[in-house]
Amino acid sequence: MSLIQSARLNGHDPYAYLKDVLTRLPTQRASEIDQLLPHKWVPALLRLSESGVR
Repeated sequence: MSLIQSARLNGHDPYAYLKDVLTRLPTQRASEIDQLLPHKWVPALLRLSESGVR
């Protein structure tokens, strides 16, 4: 299964998912790389709003 298919199956817009993941990938900690998988992914903007960052 491709990342595009997996993103769709998890209810994500594939373009938004790939754009966010490819943007975050260079700075993502290796120990937290699983957070970028479609079934665990939370968009960066949503993550920031949940953490109270403005």
